[in-house]
Amino acid sequence: MKTLRALIRRNVKLFFNDKGAFFTSLVTPLILIMLFITFLGEVYRDAFVSAIPEGVTVAKSLENAFVHGWLFSSLLGVCTVTISFCSNLLMVSDKVNGSRSDIDVSPVSPTVLSLSYYIASAISTLIICLVALVICFIIMAFSGWYLSAYDAIMTVFDTVLLVLFGTSLSSIINRFLSTQGQISAVGTIVSSVYGFICGAYMPISEFAPAIGTFISLLPGTYGTSLLHLHLMQGVYKELDGKIPSEAIEGLKTAFDAKPEFFGHNLNEGTMFAILIGSVIVLTTVYVLLCKKKAKKK
Repeated sequence: MKTLRALIRRNVKLFFNDKGAFFTSLVTPLILIMLFITFLGEVYRDAFVSAIPEGVTVAKSLENAFVHGWLFSSLLGVCTVTISFCSNLLMVSDKVNGSRSDIDVSPVSPTVLSLSYYIASAISTLIICLVALVICFIIMAFSGWYLSAYDAIMTVFDTVLLVLFGTSLSSIINRFLSTQGQISAVGTIVSSVYGFICGAYMPISEFAPAIGTFISLLPGTYGTSLLHLHLMQGVYKELDGKIPSEAIEGLKTAFDAKPEFFGHNLNEGTMFAILIGSVIVLTTVYVLLCKKKAKKK
């Protein structure tokens, strides 16, 4: 355990001390914030207003809560995974710069080393994402706060689960990388594509049916949907009784709070089961890969 703790501390420190890797991991959330605020904020505000029947007036703070709930849940849905890939690239960097060779000749078990990369990546990513979440909560507190204590706690839980999902997925993929070119390629692909396939950049209902069906097969989609649900649930509750229930359900469906899987709406418990199950499966695969390599060594 002492060796594991020392390796975890070493990996976390290296990530935060490497200004290039650290600031690269922040590029995605910074770009997304600017993109959302500059271009998409008014688009979703108009979509919300258009769903309100004529003659019904809602507070400006409620509009802000809806827009910010969608934008911030999308931001967290992307960053929890993309930052995991950035922080987990340390295991590849150690191969590239030769540090891994020095560690391999030391009396450190390959399993312990692999576990240290996993845990350190999860810790580093979680620190950044929780800081981002606190900033999102502060903005919502000043612009329009409708979250219950349950929704706020569940948002934190969603974030932790997505960080574990991103860490386990990146750990599996990064095990097969060994060059700087591969690092750059994977980082570029994940940063540019993941936001689309997890339903963060635009609602799944806006995609063509075939693409929407494909997206519904990906577990990360349901992590983003859970964030959409919990950060916007207070708005839906506030609208209850002010507008028809059909309009509220339409908003939930249109903005991925109630995603469909082959025509069936999935509830909160089912989405949690899918995400938690995916984390368990991916982590198990990573552990098996580590044990296989340990046996070869």
